[in-house]
Amino acid sequence: MKRLVRALDRFWFTDAPAGRLAVLRILVGGFVFSYLGRRYSMLLRIAGSDPCLFRPVGTAALLDRPMPVKAFRALLGATLVANLAFVLGWRHRYSGPSFAGLLLWVLCYRNSWSMIYHCDNVLALHALILGVTPAADALSLDALVRPSAARQPAGVPDALPRRDPAGDWRYGWPIRLMNGVTVLTYFLAGVAKLAGPLGWKWASGDALRGQVAVDGLRKELLGDGAARLAFALYNNVSLFRTMGLGSLVVELVAPAVLLDKRLSRLWAIGAFLMHWGIFFIMKIKFRYQLAGLIFAPFFDVERLAAWIAPGHVGPRPRR
Repeated sequence: MKRLVRALDRFWFTDAPAGRLAVLRILVGGFVFSYLGRRYSMLLRIAGSDPCLFRPVGTAALLDRPMPVKAFRALLGATLVANLAFVLGWRHRYSGPSFAGLLLWVLCYRNSWSMIYHCDNVLALHALILGVTPAADALSLDALVRPSAARQPAGVPDALPRRDPAGDWRYGWPIRLMNGVTVLTYFLAGVAKLAGPLGWKWASGDALRGQVAVDGLRKELLGDGAARLAFALYNNVSLFRTMGLGSLVVELVAPAVLLDKRLSRLWAIGAFLMHWGIFFIMKIKFRYQLAGLIFAPFFDVERLAAWIAPGHVGPRPRR
């Protein structure tokens, strides 16, 4: 039993530099700021839709009727302000949880109208993890005002010994959790395919080929047209069989890749390419995935900012 506990401890509470978690905060926060900012007017239009279309999900299920548009506008504005503070790492102890909670509410409220966008789920969960962990102990306004922040994790009394930002479990476990959330999402997608009417026959590629056909027809009739690549590939049954089997493998093996760092990175690259394949064939934009940010926690992203503030990012942790 003790061996199991020690193994779990080594697995979840691995060391990581403060800079890695900080860069993830900036990347995720920057993406959200752009994502919400560019959809500001659209979100307000949706909030003013016919109330009969409102079907609350998630945190919005607390409502029995839509919010007044003015109230939603104020809430959306507060989300963007908290978002900016989150990116800058200003008073993260308060701005982090505030931003994460507000973002969750905004995304749930948006999904309460006409369609649920499941691709937002991991983004919301990543923001929640970063919002309630010491993700601003480096590369932040907090760290500039309180230089010791890069060495002293948030919430740790000054009387305790300061830790090396090159490797501390307080920065490692949030990253491990972000990766866990990511692989679990893909695993559940694979399980959902197998739980459907086709079961393992989904790997034959026929279902995927049918999805491409239906999606393309809908886009031709109601949208801006199907992807040209869909027409070119539709008759290649072997290719769809390969893609169907490949997608199942990527999804079902996802949790296992956490056991090996190199394997997890190879999996992340494979999943990233899978999303770009979906985009080119079906023109479906999973923006967080296409940007690669969902997979960023699998990599040593602190290298991106090492040249900006090397003293705050810290060296790579010892293996």
